[in-house]
Amino acid sequence: MSGPTVSQRLAELGITLPQVPAPLAAYVPAVRTGSYVWTSGQLPFVAGVLAGTGKVGIGEGLVPPEQAAALARIAVLNALAAVAQQAGSLDRVRRIVKVVGFVASDPSFTGQPLVVNGASELLGQLFGEAGVHARSAVGVTVLPMDSPVEIELVVELG
Repeated sequence: MSGPTVSQRLAELGITLPQVPAPLAAYVPAVRTGSYVWTSGQLPFVAGVLAGTGKVGIGEGLVPPEQAAALARIAVLNALAAVAQQAGSLDRVRRIVKVVGFVASDPSFTGQPLVVNGASELLGQLFGEAGVHARSAVGVTVLPMDSPVEIELVVELG
């Protein structure tokens, strides 16, 4: 990647990587094998508190898709923090290989790709061409702690 480093792009966007959220059960936030880092599913925690709860959809009592996309952005920052912990720095990321986004969805909601765009678009801003990735956006009935979104990453290091 030429141009500004990921660290510089974070600073330009006024983003500070959060502390890696503590696991909720018997797993680790990320695992490095060879030149790849695989993250566990990351929820939208801010300072140890879930930033939103509920099902995503259109209507009263549901998390609006725009708000869910903002939560996906928070979740991907938590995933990037886990990557940085394994890699030493996000500047070592050669490529974002895969994003998996889970969206706790109202049965009538079919806009999961737009919600996961919250994560994908931030990765594009931070990594440029190296942030272009394969992706799945999956609607599910419920996520841990009633989170609206959960994001996983597969990242190649250089």
